[in-house]
Amino acid sequence: MAAVLDKLKVLDLTWGVAGPMTTMLLADNGAAVTKIEPPGGDPFRGQLGYKVWQRGKRSAILDLKNADDKKTFLALVQNADILVESYAPGTAEKLGIDYQTLAAINPKLIYCSITGYGRDNKHSKRPAYDALVAARSGLHWEQRGWPEGALNHMNGQPDPFPDLEIPQEWVQGAPRPGPLFPASFWPSLGAFFSASLGISAALRARGITGRGQWVEASLLQGAMAGAAGVWQRAEKIDATGFDTWILGSRSPKGHFRCKDGQWIHNWVPNPRFILQASEGDTLNATPNLTVQNDPDRFGTGPEELLVMAHYQPILAEAIAKFTAQEWIDAAAIAEMTMQNVRSVEASLADPAFLADGCVVEVNDPELGTIRQVGHAYNMSKTQGVIGAAPVKPGANTAEVKAEAAQIIADAKAASAAQSKASGKSLKAPLEGIVVLDLGLAIAGPFGTQLLSDLGATVIKVNGLFDLFWHRVHIAYMANRGKKSITLNLKDPRAMKILLDLVAKADIVQHNMRYDAAERLKIDYESLKAINPKLIYCHSRGFERGLRAGLPGNDQTGACLSGIQYEDGGMGRGEGGRPLWSFTSFGDTGNGFLSAVAMVNALYHRDRTGEGQFVDTSIINAGLLNTSYAVATAKGEGFERPRIDGMQFGFSAGHRLYETAAGWLCVVLVDQAHWDEVFAVLGLPELVTDTRFAAADARKKNDDALAALIADKLKSDTAANWFTKLDAAGVPVEIVAEEFSRQLHDDAEFQQRQWVASYPHPVVGKLDQIGLLFSLSDTPGVIQGRPLLVGEHTKEILAGMGYSEDEMKTMEEQFAIGFVGMPRMPPRPTTTQPTAPKKGMASMLEKEGKQ
Repeated sequence: MAAVLDKLKVLDLTWGVAGPMTTMLLADNGAAVTKIEPPGGDPFRGQLGYKVWQRGKRSAILDLKNADDKKTFLALVQNADILVESYAPGTAEKLGIDYQTLAAINPKLIYCSITGYGRDNKHSKRPAYDALVAARSGLHWEQRGWPEGALNHMNGQPDPFPDLEIPQEWVQGAPRPGPLFPASFWPSLGAFFSASLGISAALRARGITGRGQWVEASLLQGAMAGAAGVWQRAEKIDATGFDTWILGSRSPKGHFRCKDGQWIHNWVPNPRFILQASEGDTLNATPNLTVQNDPDRFGTGPEELLVMAHYQPILAEAIAKFTAQEWIDAAAIAEMTMQNVRSVEASLADPAFLADGCVVEVNDPELGTIRQVGHAYNMSKTQGVIGAAPVKPGANTAEVKAEAAQIIADAKAASAAQSKASGKSLKAPLEGIVVLDLGLAIAGPFGTQLLSDLGATVIKVNGLFDLFWHRVHIAYMANRGKKSITLNLKDPRAMKILLDLVAKADIVQHNMRYDAAERLKIDYESLKAINPKLIYCHSRGFERGLRAGLPGNDQTGACLSGIQYEDGGMGRGEGGRPLWSFTSFGDTGNGFLSAVAMVNALYHRDRTGEGQFVDTSIINAGLLNTSYAVATAKGEGFERPRIDGMQFGFSAGHRLYETAAGWLCVVLVDQAHWDEVFAVLGLPELVTDTRFAAADARKKNDDALAALIADKLKSDTAANWFTKLDAAGVPVEIVAEEFSRQLHDDAEFQQRQWVASYPHPVVGKLDQIGLLFSLSDTPGVIQGRPLLVGEHTKEILAGMGYSEDEMKTMEEQFAIGFVGMPRMPPRPTTTQPTAPKKGMASMLEKEGKQ
């Protein structure tokens, strides 16, 4: 079995996080990646994450300012398929290796640029370190959100419950006001996911048009991707069921400390289970949870904050009676979404992850046998192979130069690179592709929304009661640009409609539990019999194996992969608490990975005619998010930066600081930055102070140094300090409070379609995050507003040949549904009618369950 990207040649001119992860994913799936390093090697090789992100690559040292080395590089370009670079805007042009120059040498080249803020805009020249992008975009404020909630904040509305007292210990985040610094590199991770999908889309398009193109992604767009849920703005936020209590800083999030001091996360908190299970001296894993219209079930509206305030201390007391493992075992039996919060190292030591392949063991020449993130997604016909540990800088320089010399000498190779395009055209990479979306909540539907943005026709298959979920603003972030058909798949007529759609579809995607798909006979084997060329994508909450049958979601994935532990500052033993970030890439990371897998499967099918089964999970995404760490088989870690318990940052030179008015973020990379900081702060004596004069000394005295800087910065405003520090060349940003409320009105963002706006029949004018990367030859397209459940049922069925009378009969008999409020199907008279579960709570609680 050849990997899907087998025989593709990639030139890697990246450093940091996003670029190396992007090229790692290419290498993991068969591409031959050559890392081009400057003299002296990549300056960021010292970070532990490079033990993961540089695996499976060759390394050649070339000085692109040297004529001979540049000639070597340009020869490599002639035979390359993909080039990925992360230079600051304008640098590639100065070196003579920009897209236009290299495309003239190799018109089939896919050239991907990953920058901090994109090019030619007012942010482009700002320093592009991850924490600074998070600060400038205000992402630090979004880690726990705003007291008034996301929708109110975006609309400039006040906290609807200003007099409600919520103790700090009930909510997440450090016990202090202000922004929070997460351990996760959210802007870079968003750029990685976006660039990876952009390259896959460009590769698929090239197979049809014969042309390469320029793919552009940025850390700013990565931040926007992470904040897609909280940075929505709507005209009518009081529309029925639209607002929720979820994305606000004052609502408890289901974190509880157990008898053994460990933390667990129950999402959405289920009072009936917790209280009934804990009534006795031992946990009852099978309490009666069948009560109809459960009065203890949390609803969807923001007013539920009042109910949660009542329950939180009661639930905390009940949880504290038993250990974390007792609760996890009971929750598994009861099918509750509950998991324990653990470190990244504990996650990597999990034998179930190793058995699945989402964690692998690699023999590192310096660290020995280590565990790290494994396969990001799986492909039944074209599975990748995780590469060997990183080689030393320049280990393959001679080999690479010899290849370049052969290319120069081989006229046929040179002329082959100049081969003409096919002449075929595509308006968008997935033009003409039909996708059936049977996904739930966010993890599934977000992936198919990405396919819609790439030009696919996505048909969302809704159930009769899906309106209760789709009216919630969180659902809006994953369902734009789709057609909706409402089918009751328990009715044979509706199932026939679905199977007829499958017969003509290119892709079927879902994230229900796979045994549910098998019961419905819509599993891969069943549907492949109808459509042998079908691409079938399934995503899960957890790994294949031990937890595969459990309901999972973003929150439980963040627990088991170590994200909540790290982002909550628990790694130093300084009293941190779990944090579920509002900008995480669990559900949405799963969506990105499923989209990459589906597009790569199309790339394979275009060449071979062969469909296949692809899969991924929220855990796979979570492990990528924490791939900055590695561990031994026993879960022992290695030295790496960790944020403090108060969530200020990694160190005195890489953290947030409060000033007299506002907050600053600094990222001090070299000695010159420190010298300038000391000078601007009026502390020149620290330049020669033995405690702070050198990097090793600063590390030993980090707390004292941070205290000195923090005290000094409180003497003036963030704006004044920024002006002085920025002028001195110090990497610094103000932690912006208003960026999110201004981005939808930014003309540059609108022109680039980084934001999108449309009229919506329910919530009026709706503003959302738009395209997350750009493609120069086959650009993405935003095909429309978020769907209304069932609004295209008639259109789709009419296109399939159904008459008005047939549709009317099926609708009256609850086989199908039209747009609007669903009518209740009849129930047997011997039982009390059952209302649908409160939509959002049920959906978010059981992401991977049907």
